[in-house]
Amino acid sequence: VGTFGLLQPLADGLKLFVKETVLPSNCDVVLFIFAPILTFFLSLLSWVVIPFGKGMSYAELNIGILYLLAISSLGVYGIIIAGWSSNSKYAFLGALRSSAQMVSYELTIGFSILSVIVCTQSLNLIDIVLCQEKIWYCVPLFPIFIIFFISSLAETNRHPFDLP
Repeated sequence: VGTFGLLQPLADGLKLFVKETVLPSNCDVVLFIFAPILTFFLSLLSWVVIPFGKGMSYAELNIGILYLLAISSLGVYGIIIAGWSSNSKYAFLGALRSSAQMVSYELTIGFSILSVIVCTQSLNLIDIVLCQEKIWYCVPLFPIFIIFFISSLAETNRHPFDLP
């Protein structure tokens, strides 16, 4: 849509807002609706500590990276609540499988971020960004960057990790 597909995200967002909500016949409606709202809210909450430039973050936390890891790990609850509230054993088993995969990927992401924390000696995201002014840490920590990149792709269920 548009030149070079620049309007595609807007078209996809509009399509999602006008789609009909399909509810399973015997689901817990309140929890079934609450689960994606919780997951979306947690993803928005993680943007609070992301620095966009010097002095351009909403909240400068000294433990910003721990906050980011904690908020991202809470997204598992939305997946479990969605599977459980559908009152289907297969949906719940799929949610358990997906949450187990998410936890395992978050562990590898956490350990790869730990090496950056050791290099910067800070948990503050702004300090981590400022320590990379001369050279990005993906250059000296290239094998760890590859692990982080693959784990990030796997956690977001991108191809080829979306296959069962």
